[in-house]
Amino acid sequence: MIKEQIQQLSQDIFNDVVANRRHLHANPELSFHETNTSAFIAGKLDELGLTYQRMADNGLVALIRGEKQSGNVVALRADMDALPITEANEVPYKSQNTGVMHACGHDAHTSSLLGTAKILTGLKSQFGGTIKLIFQPAEEKLPGGASLMIKEGVLENPKPQAVLGQHVMPLIDAGKVGFRAGKYMASTDEIYVTVRGKGGHGAQPQMNIDPVMITAQILVALQQVVSRFADPKNPSVLSFGKVIANGATNVIPNEVYLEGTFRTMDEKWREEAHRRMKKMAEGIAEAMGGSCEFNIMRGYPFLINEEKLTAATRSHAVDYLGKENVLDLDIWMAAEDFAYYSQVADSCFYRLGTRNESRGIVSSVHTPTFDVEENAFKISTGLMAYLALKQLGN
Repeated sequence: MIKEQIQQLSQDIFNDVVANRRHLHANPELSFHETNTSAFIAGKLDELGLTYQRMADNGLVALIRGEKQSGNVVALRADMDALPITEANEVPYKSQNTGVMHACGHDAHTSSLLGTAKILTGLKSQFGGTIKLIFQPAEEKLPGGASLMIKEGVLENPKPQAVLGQHVMPLIDAGKVGFRAGKYMASTDEIYVTVRGKGGHGAQPQMNIDPVMITAQILVALQQVVSRFADPKNPSVLSFGKVIANGATNVIPNEVYLEGTFRTMDEKWREEAHRRMKKMAEGIAEAMGGSCEFNIMRGYPFLINEEKLTAATRSHAVDYLGKENVLDLDIWMAAEDFAYYSQVADSCFYRLGTRNESRGIVSSVHTPTFDVEENAFKISTGLMAYLALKQLGN
């Protein structure tokens, strides 16, 4: 059976996948600067005899065509960029690029997809249909490499019936995977606010227009956008993580600067919330004698896993891994630019467990101590290959 063949092949290539992952981890590159990473991937595709097309500068798209008759197409996506984080792990494959780290597992995603490509290339005579491999840059930085690749036609010629994506999750033990059908991850918008007043001596508040007090009122009032205007059934988050009021104990500054994020899972409400936040902040500032410059940088849309595709994919994962190794996930208010694919094509974005408490591999993504249990690669490559072939009808 092809399942047993895939499982054996995933074991056979395990060491190669680990070696590729360690090379990528040691040589991380930031979003839109993945030149060497792209060249490394291209070299591996050349070894497999696969032709590829470049998109969004550093992105690569390759096709694996099965030799049996079928017109079905499925796309598999992996991202490749790293984060501006200094790695704290003391491991042989520690980042060699100061201040840059694969702290979100994109090295694992890329090496896994290269392994999947190797498995599927070796099985071409046994399946029909086309596998589209998407190696995507710049997931971590707006406007997101996914949006750029879609604009350049990554989902055309040929057009996939489904797009599958796999992402590491340190909350799940290695050897397990997780799925959620329907709305899964949030949209994300960046908020930049400048509140202006008239600074002066802290002992003479009557002579000033205090932007610190105006900001305090705005921060409290804006939470009502979520608590009193959002439908309670629609998750929404509004958080401000940066507040700069560069005065002193007795100095009221002229302005206060804020940065925050707004996340939700409904595009209509997202637009309304933008309007309400801006109007509320500007109105409060004006009422208190100051002014407010309220800017929203629109980020990724919410990510939705198509119900039927995800149910089928989960079922195939159970068949491949066993029921005990396939979990159901809750919504996740983080964001992912895979959401762009999910907004225009039937998509399934699932999670690969990479946790190993016995080895201390428990850190969250986007932290200096993040790492993955590499034994997860024993299933990551074969599972994606199996899911792809099942989706093609093989």
